Amino acid sequence: MNRRDVLCALLVAGASAAPGLLTAPALAQSKVRRIGYLTPRSRPSPPQRDAFADAFMQGMRDLGYEEGKNLFVERRYADGNYKSLLELAAELTRMDLDVIVVYGTAAAQAAKRATSRTPIVVAAAVDLVGSRIVESLSRPGGNVTGLSAVGVDLSPKHAELMKTMMPRLASIAVLMNPGNSTHAAILKNVESASEKIGMKVVPTDARAASEIDGAFATGARKGASAVIVATDAFYSGQGTRLAEASLKHRMPTISIYDEHVQAGCLMSYGQNIAAFHRQAATYVDKILKGATPADLPVEEPTRFELHINLKTAKALGLVVPQSLLLMADQTIQ
Repeated sequence: MNRRDVLCALLVAGASAAPGLLTAPALAQSKVRRIGYLTPRSRPSPPQRDAFADAFMQGMRDLGYEEGKNLFVERRYADGNYKSLLELAAELTRMDLDVIVVYGTAAAQAAKRATSRTPIVVAAAVDLVGSRIVESLSRPGGNVTGLSAVGVDLSPKHAELMKTMMPRLASIAVLMNPGNSTHAAILKNVESASEKIGMKVVPTDARAASEIDGAFATGARKGASAVIVATDAFYSGQGTRLAEASLKHRMPTISIYDEHVQAGCLMSYGQNIAAFHRQAATYVDKILKGATPADLPVEEPTRFELHINLKTAKALGLVVPQSLLLMADQTIQ
């Protein structure tokens, strides 16, 4: 028997002697990992689903984590009550979790206030640096990293797209959540952009789902003929209510969320937030394997998509300009 045959025989004998022995990666995957998920959105009532949370869980499954086997997830939904986020974040920090995943700027701020030790991954939030959640995109520092949505900077583009859709548009409402700290900047950007294209801006507020219809009514009463839905984690899950209010008050809407267009709103222009959530799983995986948030650069979107609901346009009596049809990444008939 030559030397190679001897070595093979020894390896086979060793494997036979310890049939339950796991390799290091397999052993790591067999350990149950515990993560938290915090969002301002409303908890879905079956058969409805939370598309963003589902996308994150799909990302985890793609990486070998299966809830109920090697993954435990503790979920907290604020149902639009931004004041409750700190309490919910504190609950999660008391559970000895490996990582906390958050959606939205307010949730990220709450989680950071609640703990400086547990790693936090932001699935999507507006202006992480400006909100002082991370020190910089390349070197986040501290215990927070993840993905930064470009919501504030897209608001002028929303005004321009709506003006292209409705050339005679003279006044546009901006739907804002009083609990969202980034909305003052969004309003300022919309006002600056609208002034250049000859539009008046009407601020209007809704901090709960039940207030959305009233906010549209207020905007219409003040002369607005369309609505920009400010980027907001809670609003992201209110597509159906927004579509209903839009049709009722004859006020087309635009936001960053393609989920809104699927629900019946007119337009969206922005990054794919579900894809962000799926990508957030890669951050969680790296942290579970030993990386520290401070050393994981924050990512920003590199692609923005325009979605248009042609059925809604027809219902509102709008003819979609050819220029927008050519720009659109998706049109819904």
